[in-house]
Amino acid sequence: MEKKIYSVITGTGSYIPSRVIKNEDFEKNVFYETNGTIIEKPGKEISEKFHEITTIAERRYITDDMITADMAHLAAEEAIKAAGIDREELDYVIVANNFGDTTAENRASDHVPAMSSKVKQKLGIVNPETVAYDITFGCPGWLQAVIQADYFIKSGDARKILVIGAEVLSRISDPHDRDCMLYADGAGAVVLEGRESTTPIGIVAHKTRSDTLHHAGLLHMGPSYNPEFENPKDLFLKMNGRRLYQYALETVPQAIKACLDKSGYAITEVKKVLIHQANGKMDDAILKRLYSLCGIENTPLDVMPMTVHNLGNTSVATLPTLYDLIIKDNMENHQINAGDVLIFASVGAGMNINAVVYKME
Repeated sequence: MEKKIYSVITGTGSYIPSRVIKNEDFEKNVFYETNGTIIEKPGKEISEKFHEITTIAERRYITDDMITADMAHLAAEEAIKAAGIDREELDYVIVANNFGDTTAENRASDHVPAMSSKVKQKLGIVNPETVAYDITFGCPGWLQAVIQADYFIKSGDARKILVIGAEVLSRISDPHDRDCMLYADGAGAVVLEGRESTTPIGIVAHKTRSDTLHHAGLLHMGPSYNPEFENPKDLFLKMNGRRLYQYALETVPQAIKACLDKSGYAITEVKKVLIHQANGKMDDAILKRLYSLCGIENTPLDVMPMTVHNLGNTSVATLPTLYDLIIKDNMENHQINAGDVLIFASVGAGMNINAVVYKME
């Protein structure tokens, strides 16, 4: 059989911040409704209800002395070391992020130079032909960067690509909005390399969709819900949670199934489903509907590893961090072995959805 080029993950890395923020830490916050009226419920009741809805009990925040590029760099160093490559041979450094760098003193997004340029500098890469660029694609940004890397590799123009997802959401979340409890900080990275094979390995298929006409505003930037916020010009990440949940439930399973159909694999051949860690209950519902679409009413046990309960929603960092933890045997009851078929899937601002079917080498 003829050999084809496939994109294979050869190294992984992640950075999980040291600051642990528990739900109880939000009980002192004064939360407001979208119309600017104070929510009179006790803080403990709010935090307990939040846990019931999302399964999130705690999350990690970056320390005040760090910025997003620092986390991206640390995750990248791990991935390069795990891959055992010469960093000067990298063809691309692609960094998925949505808010650039922020500081503890200034939450304004800093996108100049691009995060990827900062990371390439921190890595000490001299080679000018290592092209560095950022991608902004909502929470699915890291997976979309992986898809782009796959195109570069399969074209024959690239052999080794570093793909990073890094985000600091704690600095752009409104402390007076209950949704701030969803958000967290972190970074994950992978090295993708081209491999010749007569049978499919690595990235086998991918699908992406963007539903902007009626859904672009489900995630957006807006002022604090507190009408007397100290700086009314500050903008924070805002979400229409109810509509987003319904959108995700209706469209994500369809997108994943379309990717599976394209790959030629059946859902019964899939060992793990790695979904963007946004909301535990939402991911459970997506998984159930996916299997139902495939004619299976009972989802198998331990097919969907989860980190959202203790790491929160780190946007573009959730999938590479989750994969890194499993690969390094840091997820109880979850292992990945040679020949296993995986699904990666994400949904987020845009609204964008993507999925990748991946076969372990």
